[in-house]
Amino acid sequence: MAEIFLHTLRPDPGARRERKRVGRGEGSGWGKTAGRGNKGSKQRSGGHISPRYEGGQMPLHMRLPKQRGPLAKTAMPIGPFRTYMTPVNLSRLAVFAPGEVVSPESLLEKGIIKKADERVKILAGGELSHPLIIKAHGFSAAAVAKIQAAGGTAEVI
Repeated sequence: MAEIFLHTLRPDPGARRERKRVGRGEGSGWGKTAGRGNKGSKQRSGGHISPRYEGGQMPLHMRLPKQRGPLAKTAMPIGPFRTYMTPVNLSRLAVFAPGEVVSPESLLEKGIIKKADERVKILAGGELSHPLIIKAHGFSAAAVAKIQAAGGTAEVI
């Protein structure tokens, strides 16, 4: 058996297929147009039709209205002047002591929200076992009912 070196390595016979050489005479079956059909940009080198092209009609990206306002760069078109509120469930407020005041500043200190300028909406997910004074930008109706049932208060900022 011959010694094996990197420069002598070859794939097994039949493991690789020779590449198809098109445009090499009519007798090959792939001559003349070389399987590209007749005429037009798709026959030419580098020619293709853009995915945005719609056969001459006004393309979709030109038919849709432009987005304006602070959220114009988002992928999903939502109202240009919509304000976003960070949702916080009642179950996340268990880290506060009974009777403590919960505000966006205290939520930031506990790491429940990430930025000081976030608007906060309290949602009814989970249970509240002790009374808290909660100040937020918004509350769901079910959250207000649970807060009051626990003996706390909900104040809209």
